[in-house]
Amino acid sequence: MDKSKQPFRKSKRSFRRRFPPIESGDRIDYRNMSLISRFISEQGKILSRRVNRLTLKQQRLITIAIKQARILSLLPFLNNEKQFERAESIPRTTGPRTRNK
Repeated sequence: MDKSKQPFRKSKRSFRRRFPPIESGDRIDYRNMSLISRFISEQGKILSRRVNRLTLKQQRLITIAIKQARILSLLPFLNNEKQFERAESIPRTTGPRTRNK
């Protein structure tokens, strides 16, 4: 059979099923810090649904739980530890600045 007359075939790739990040028994709650912390970046931002591989309903519940935990001071709004370390290492000049003419 010529290549031009072959029927269209999908490539047979092996598909590895990924485990869902939230099990059926896990409660999405602001008190469940071990679960919530998996969905926050190092900077303290809420990760997107694509990155988390969550359903729309799960992402909404996670977002609400994270916001409640932030309001109750269980989670910081921002994680600025790296910025403080960087700011200390920058040498600063003291005294009045002079212009070079």
